[in-house]
Amino acid sequence: MTIQEIQEEIVDEFSMFDDWMQRYEYMIELGKSLPLIDDQYKTEDYIIKGCQSKVWVHAQMKDDKVVFTADSDAIITKGIIAILIRAFSNQKPQDIIDADTSFIDEIGLKEHLSPTRANGLVSMIKQLKLYAVAYQTQLN
Repeated sequence: MTIQEIQEEIVDEFSMFDDWMQRYEYMIELGKSLPLIDDQYKTEDYIIKGCQSKVWVHAQMKDDKVVFTADSDAIITKGIIAILIRAFSNQKPQDIIDADTSFIDEIGLKEHLSPTRANGLVSMIKQLKLYAVAYQTQLN
């Protein structure tokens, strides 16, 4: 699936819920299915700066695609990074770089987060894209 198709699928899933409590519960469930980062990467080098909670992200190239793993010490934040990883993992670096992230606004995520969590969300997206830029540079 393309990033766009995955994002549309996520938007459709979130539209099934009537209120934000159900959406938060769904995010927590998504967090439980997150491809967990190996403990060796749970260090300061892999932590996302700008997040209120601790979020670790690791990326590696497999068959010319970026594969992300992550973890967080907070359940909502774990759900947020799980959504992002679902959209961007196993994709080509250039596709990640070029990807639109408006699906976040479509599901209403930013407006239902505290300001510090919303800043953390932006930091997570930025970090995933930075990994993609680094890997794309290696491919060029």
